[in-house]
Amino acid sequence: MTTELGMRVALGQLPRLSEASLAFARQLGVSGIQLNTPDLPGSHRWEASDLRQLRETCEASGLRLEAIENLPNHFYEHCMTGGPNRESEVEHVVATIRNLGEAGIPVLGYNFMPGSVWRTWMRRDGRGGALVNGFDQAVTDDPARADEVIIARRDRRLADPWVRGAHLLPTLQINESTLWEHYRWFMRRIVPAAEDSGVTLALHPDDPPVPMLGGVARLFRSVGALEEALDVVPSERAAIDLCLGTVSEMGGELAVLQAIQSLGPRGKICYVHFRDVKGTVPVFEECFLGEGNFRPLRVMRALRDSGFAGFILDDHAPGLVDDSDYGHRGRAHAIGYLQGLLEAISDEADVAASARTFND
Repeated sequence: MTTELGMRVALGQLPRLSEASLAFARQLGVSGIQLNTPDLPGSHRWEASDLRQLRETCEASGLRLEAIENLPNHFYEHCMTGGPNRESEVEHVVATIRNLGEAGIPVLGYNFMPGSVWRTWMRRDGRGGALVNGFDQAVTDDPARADEVIIARRDRRLADPWVRGAHLLPTLQINESTLWEHYRWFMRRIVPAAEDSGVTLALHPDDPPVPMLGGVARLFRSVGALEEALDVVPSERAAIDLCLGTVSEMGGELAVLQAIQSLGPRGKICYVHFRDVKGTVPVFEECFLGEGNFRPLRVMRALRDSGFAGFILDDHAPGLVDDSDYGHRGRAHAIGYLQGLLEAISDEADVAASARTFND
């Protein structure tokens, strides 16, 4: 969904707020931040008072809390898998959405990946020895190489957010048609709450975008599937968290531009993860901006021309020498790159406007 604030860069994927993280955002010159699976109280839902405190803490530092992305997996795992507790879980999700609205937080990014994010290597040497992650489907298809599989666990309260050599849902089998049924059931219950609360729900594509992993289907692996997701419950409060890296995994620059040209003019790009990879499924590796599948300036222009007016995040930045676990150095590089791109397309618009004035 577009906003009146215009295209802008935010500091992304923070698990919690601290004086240091808020100072880092201010030093980088961004106007807002996004939290990913924040470390909040609550075993089944988040309460308005805790959410409001997050927003107020940001605002006290002169920053906007743009969005929260990702509920912990266990908040709605049965909703995704059709488990026996899905009715109670969806009630808690609805309550959390209403509490976000009450707290004045305008966006909830979410995914519908019961099997979560998969990688088959992490912290391998990339450009200049920077540490990067990647995926090779041949590894996931080989039972003898199961110990090489690394899967994200969406809960920041865990000491280690990744688990190696084990499926999150080891005995579960879900085909594509059944998972679509679960998604439709879920959206029909949560979209009305989002509409009532003024909260936009932003769907993240499946990462990696392959048909199935570990016996569990993956729905949102193409631009067409993202378009189909928006038609399940048509609403101004249903949009896409456009992860350019995941879309690039689908089909490189062509897929990225297709997604922007399809979703942008409809006002369905809520916000953007601006990252890239080298290669596409079945094998890809994360990388620095400018060395991947797409040309960043061309993509930023496409976002502008599509009418997108939301915020843009750094995401999955390579780890630089002596970097922190959060990746402060890699993220600072990515954010500076994004700020330069935005300045470039702003200058282009100014030159074009001046030319029109002169010709008139």
